[in-house]
Amino acid sequence: MLTMTPWVRKLLIANIVMFFVSSAVPPLYLALSFYPPDILVRPWTLVSYMFLHAGFMHLLFNMIGLYFFGPRVEDRLGAKGFLWLYFLSGLGAALFHFIFSRQYPVVGASGAVYGILLAFAMYWPRVRIYLWAILPIEAWLLATLLVFGSLYAGVNPSMGSRTAHFAHLGGIVFAFVFIKWWEWHKGAAKRAFDKKLNSDASPTGPMGDRLATARWKGIALDSLHELNRGEVVRLLAKVESEGAGNLRPSERQFLDRMSAD
Repeated sequence: MLTMTPWVRKLLIANIVMFFVSSAVPPLYLALSFYPPDILVRPWTLVSYMFLHAGFMHLLFNMIGLYFFGPRVEDRLGAKGFLWLYFLSGLGAALFHFIFSRQYPVVGASGAVYGILLAFAMYWPRVRIYLWAILPIEAWLLATLLVFGSLYAGVNPSMGSRTAHFAHLGGIVFAFVFIKWWEWHKGAAKRAFDKKLNSDASPTGPMGDRLATARWKGIALDSLHELNRGEVVRLLAKVESEGAGNLRPSERQFLDRMSAD
């Protein structure tokens, strides 16, 4: 059972409500759609288009992606990071659409959802995803297929022009850049924290490891998402059996982030 996170819930509600409202009021749908030639007179459509959908199935598939992949990504990045990821991916989708398909209007949260899926695959590449609840595929492979599929469909007119394939690709590209920046930013904060920890405690590594281990053991497991909780338990078991010095930098960073929340 998935644990719903606050902003995934709000985005689901906002998209569903806007679908029915815009369906009932066609002029509103037109006013909020992103049409590249009108960007200077309707700049708000760079954001508003993400909350419109061309039909029920369009809405359904996007919301399924947001529901299944969003909570774990929000739990990993926090509310601020998740919202930056979501809206930057959506803006990246609009930018790519402006560059490559500016003659067509575009609506939908697909770019933002593709960005979330890409983030999921970057953090948990070996997790198996069951397409149509039947076909197992690892997250990294699904993300790779989406990248090349969007690129191929975008440059191949025979794939149909009504689907904004380059917008999908834009969401993926902006998500990749953001996640790389986010991890670099978090890594810089961690390095500064580790430097201060070691200078305050002792110049030797073992003392810093002992203090870090004590801090990690204080993580409130009950407050974590079930998937992150399982990862914390696994890493704490590794610390007990092999010592903190045998953790990979990414594993130490994960535990530090969980202990800081």
